[in-house]
Amino acid sequence: MAPGGRGADRAWVRQALSGPMTSVHPVFTEDGALDPVGIARSIDYAVAAGSGTMLLTYGDSLHSILSDREVGELLRIVIHATAGRAMVVAADRQWPTTIELAFAREARDAGADVLMVLPPNWGGSVTVDSLVRHYRAVAAEIPAMIVTAAFAGIEATGLETLRILVETEPRIVALKDDLCGEFGRRVGRLCHPAWAVISGGQKQNHLDIHPYGCDGYMSTFLHFNPAIAHRYWTLVTDGDLTTAARLIDRYERPYMDRILTLPGGFDAGFHATLEVAGLAGRWRRAPYHSLGDAEFDRFAGFIHDAGLLRPPEI
Repeated sequence: MAPGGRGADRAWVRQALSGPMTSVHPVFTEDGALDPVGIARSIDYAVAAGSGTMLLTYGDSLHSILSDREVGELLRIVIHATAGRAMVVAADRQWPTTIELAFAREARDAGADVLMVLPPNWGGSVTVDSLVRHYRAVAAEIPAMIVTAAFAGIEATGLETLRILVETEPRIVALKDDLCGEFGRRVGRLCHPAWAVISGGQKQNHLDIHPYGCDGYMSTFLHFNPAIAHRYWTLVTDGDLTTAARLIDRYERPYMDRILTLPGGFDAGFHATLEVAGLAGRWRRAPYHSLGDAEFDRFAGFIHDAGLLRPPEI
């Protein structure tokens, strides 16, 4: 098989990205060090919860507060802990092409199946031609996944780049949509016939793009209450979108409304949720805020009162 192994098989990639899946949120010790044991425990939980992919991303995987060396270290921890039980998607740090290619080879040789590519774009510095060259160069080293966050503010450039790559680059195998709305719907129509397409978070965003071509979504609840994630997916696959929307209103909306108001934002609340569920500590690396004891106790009370750790009632 071509470099990248099973990640070059588009049908296999689509299957691995179907349904709810987990993105990798690194676990830290209280002093801010990566916790390999905690990360491995979270991988085991995700595999048991039914995630077909361990998806590293620039955002959820906190590459913003990891060094370049630690990005590779985290990837190797995830690959070792996954042990072939799910697809592993590596992620970069918005590197220029030369550094990106070095990491693509590192990820491939470590055993990653696919690399999610997020090119740098400061002040509109990229063009369709430069993006196409960047993606093609990476795909020559390892099967590649595009993330539409790269196209924020340059949506027309992004759509033309995608059109060219869909038609001409066989080793791009998947896309994660972060921009949602009309752009996400257009991307689904354009890319889904050739590539696996996933929604980058929240059931409501997945439900919006689903009719236009979307195989799965990044599920927050799969990390700590898989029954809610799987109930939603069953409703979607059964075509009962009305009840799926009711489930979103009952569980996802209250959770997101609360978590987004917390000091430190979504990720601080997500790590605190893992601690409430008894799965990991709430700690993140400074200067990112970790909930203090009083903040944590109030949030834990909300989690329990809202029934977010119980089986779904819809």
